[in-house]
Amino acid sequence: MTLPHGDPAPPDESVAGATRDIAEVPAVEVITTSAVHLMSAAAVKCGLSEGSDAETFKDLDEARKLIQALAGLVTAAAPDIGSQHARSLRDGLRSLQLAFREASAYPDPIGQGPGEDLTGPVR
Repeated sequence: MTLPHGDPAPPDESVAGATRDIAEVPAVEVITTSAVHLMSAAAVKCGLSEGSDAETFKDLDEARKLIQALAGLVTAAAPDIGSQHARSLRDGLRSLQLAFREASAYPDPIGQGPGEDLTGPVR
C-alpha cells in the first residue's frame, strides 16, 4: 500500500488494510476461488492447457496431489457452500479425475485414482 504522497504505508497499516479487504469476502467466495485455482493448476499438470506446449507442462505426479487436495476441499466444504456451488465444483473435480485417468499411461484402478478415496469411484 502506498500513501498519497508516494511513501510506502507503514507495515501495520498495510496489514490492517489487507485484513479489512479479506474480511469483506464471503467464505463461499474464498472457498470457490481456492478450488478454481486448484482446478486450473491440475488441468495444466494433466496436459490440458491450450497451445502446442501443453505436453511440456504435463506432470501427473503433481496433478495427483492437486486433485487430491481439491477433492478434500470440495468434500469438506460441500455441506456449507450450498448445492449450486458444490455441484459445479464436483463436476469440475470429476472431469479432472477422468482427464487424469485418460492421461495416465497406466491408469489407476477404478476407485483408486486421485481423490477417489473421498469422492467414490469415478467412471
